[in-house]
Amino acid sequence: MSKRDFISIAGLSPDRLHRILEKGTALKDSPTPMLLKGKTIALLFQKPSLRTKVSFDAAVYQMGGHAIYLSPDEVGMGQREATEDVARVLGRLVDGIVARTFSHEDIEALALYSPVPVINGLSDAEHPCQAVADLLTVKERLGRLKGLTIAYVGDGNNVAVSLAIASLMCGVRVRAASPDGYGMPPSAIDAANQAAVGADACLELLQDPREAVLGADVIYTDVWTSMGQENETEERRAIFRDYMVTPELLELSATNGIFLHPLPAHHGEEISAGLLDHPKSAVFDQAENRLHGQKAILMEIYGG
Repeated sequence: MSKRDFISIAGLSPDRLHRILEKGTALKDSPTPMLLKGKTIALLFQKPSLRTKVSFDAAVYQMGGHAIYLSPDEVGMGQREATEDVARVLGRLVDGIVARTFSHEDIEALALYSPVPVINGLSDAEHPCQAVADLLTVKERLGRLKGLTIAYVGDGNNVAVSLAIASLMCGVRVRAASPDGYGMPPSAIDAANQAAVGADACLELLQDPREAVLGADVIYTDVWTSMGQENETEERRAIFRDYMVTPELLELSATNGIFLHPLPAHHGEEISAGLLDHPKSAVFDQAENRLHGQKAILMEIYGG
């Protein structure tokens, strides 16, 4: 089997993304294939995690494999030991690496030097596994992807980038509303616009959350301060104060619209208290779909 990494939505072909989504949907109603029997997957994490760690551990186990969690203190990647050395050592001991890092360059270095597949469980540039679960949830709740509109409200972070590129690749229009200077980086906007070519979709960059949400099928937000930005917390709270998603904002969306959040949520900041229990909320379905999405990614890599 040739080595097949999963490190960026921008690096996927539309066919490969559609195939992963089809597998994720099918897995919810069919037995899990034991494709990882006798295989070991390393979970190499620099950042804390609930959904990524548990969903990958459970997915590997349910597919017949064994997961080994490696904490920052155990490895010290990039500090105690060079990233390329970690990649070459693990590549001789395990059958795959799921990495959750601060720097996307570390993901790329792991993929370059590892002889086994590398999966991006989150980096500062992208969160491709989250985007898979997001689109699985949208398709599950609304029955389709092409022709829908997703409104993203808040910081143009790694989650926003992967969501935008994946959505546009699937023919979903994206409106992203962020404060001036806090939108997606130019390279990500270029990748998103490229993904929209031939998909009958477009990316709109806005500043007014109400304009973004009006009539949208999906309203999506994330935390205002990501891991590693803690020293900016108070400054960001002031800058983003008009970007809180509230029941009143959700009322501007389509009648059958849904609300998504990748979690963890900061109640009283990016969302008003109780919003996760709003009738339009599909957040906990979205969290469950991380499991089915991880299985689909593993199936794509290991030949299912």
